[in-house]
Amino acid sequence: MSRRNSTSVPGFILMGLMGSAETQLVLSVLFLLIYLITVLGNSGMILIIRLDPQLHTPMYFFLTHLSFLDLSYSNVITPKTLQNLLTSTKSISFLGCFTQMFFFIVFVATKCYLLASMAYDRYVAICNPLHYPVIMSTRLCHTLLNGSYLICFTESTVITVYISSLDFCKSNVIQHFFCDSSPILALSCSDTSEVELIIFITAGSTLLLSLITVSGSYLSILSTILKINSTAGKKKAFSTCASHLLGVTIFYSTMIFTYLKPKTSYSLGRDQVASVFYTIVIPMLNPLIYSLRNKDVKNAILRFLQNRDASRQLK
Repeated sequence: MSRRNSTSVPGFILMGLMGSAETQLVLSVLFLLIYLITVLGNSGMILIIRLDPQLHTPMYFFLTHLSFLDLSYSNVITPKTLQNLLTSTKSISFLGCFTQMFFFIVFVATKCYLLASMAYDRYVAICNPLHYPVIMSTRLCHTLLNGSYLICFTESTVITVYISSLDFCKSNVIQHFFCDSSPILALSCSDTSEVELIIFITAGSTLLLSLITVSGSYLSILSTILKINSTAGKKKAFSTCASHLLGVTIFYSTMIFTYLKPKTSYSLGRDQVASVFYTIVIPMLNPLIYSLRNKDVKNAILRFLQNRDASRQLK
């Protein structure tokens, strides 16, 4: 049988989250609700931080971009998922599929480095507070952010180009609800060992480097907190990083479970549940985690509402 190059494949069919019509309707309503909360929550977080001068600090600079990344990769995945749930047409073009994959990898990988940058920011704030304004300068914050985007843009380009150049002669039906690397590799009739190795190295290095930074930062933070004599001081120090630690734990646990394993261990049901969680649910949770557990953000929201009411009264 002659091998068909991937460019001859007109498109793919996304068959994830299949079920009865009633099940798909329930899922579509649930995902739509989550998506609306995600858009409103992350947009609101960005707006509040931008408008309140008291939140113009390195910590909230990173939090603004965290909300942007959550909003971005939710927009890459959720609208297409909703379309597939609500219509009988579940196809996606070849270009559309790999465009979705490219931007998803960029945003998710960048989020790993951004969470690491936020952990380092908390480390400096708690372990070296006197030098915090000097160390966490505007220049360093922008360097960390731009460097993260550059690294992840390069990684995503390499992975997407390699996978898109494979031969797909088995099927064009993707057993997933978006164009992720594992289910697409399962369709290829080419030898995917080289591509899998590239993905393992790039994804593994991103996760490992960011996890080392996060772990090292929090071990130092814990050591510093334990040295504080007063209970009130310990609670105050811990409260400044509790939200970030919770967000990091949820995100990394699902990412490691999903990606750091060989293609042969791919399980449709198990992997889809994990994928739904980190692609659709986590972007909704982060604004809630960082606002409900953060006094500065809650105070900023109150100030915004008070200022709006005052301006209305003046009119």
